[in-house]
Amino acid sequence: MMWRKSILYLIVFTSGAVVLALEIVAGRFLQVKFGSTIHVWGNLIAVFLAGLSLGYYLGGHLSDRHASFTRFGLLLLLSAALVGSLPLYAFSVREMVFQRLGMERVETIGPLLASLGLFFLPTIVLGTVSPYAVRLVADDPARLGRQVGSLYAFSTVGSIVGALGTTFYLIAMLDTPTQFYLFGAIQALLALTALGWGILVAEPSGARSPSPTGER
Repeated sequence: MMWRKSILYLIVFTSGAVVLALEIVAGRFLQVKFGSTIHVWGNLIAVFLAGLSLGYYLGGHLSDRHASFTRFGLLLLLSAALVGSLPLYAFSVREMVFQRLGMERVETIGPLLASLGLFFLPTIVLGTVSPYAVRLVADDPARLGRQVGSLYAFSTVGSIVGALGTTFYLIAMLDTPTQFYLFGAIQALLALTALGWGILVAEPSGARSPSPTGER
């Protein structure tokens, strides 16, 4: 049980780091064409928050159906594919949005459209990670609130580490496409970890919902 929880905490911590790292790199990516204005960051933050909100909802809904490490691993694998494939089309989408908007709208609507087209879907899938992990980690109705709070705290600390690490180190070390590939590779490793645990340890299902009496 301890290893199971440790794996889940590691996954939410690392995915939290990837979310904020992706957001910072996305901002720099958009600045090349749309400038470093409040519109760029405002639109980008709004898109990321909207994606995470929808992801939280979907993650909770999916985990209620039949939570398992295998399905969790598939979600992580999907996030890896969506983030890791960004370099294949991100530059074309950014250029298309920039070219088709007039100069009066490119600084306001441009960042919103580019953010939606490039980062909304990956952020939705990344947002499913924490609520899904909550379902898998919950094993004691009497400590459910503490477990949920700890898991989201780990995710937030991961986001802080991702933000600072990207700002001060990663951006100076790697170009933007390589950063996207790196984030996708990290999510793929997390996916393999979850899939491996689900297959090797033979834990097909997550924790069941606690009954009103606390019986399982």
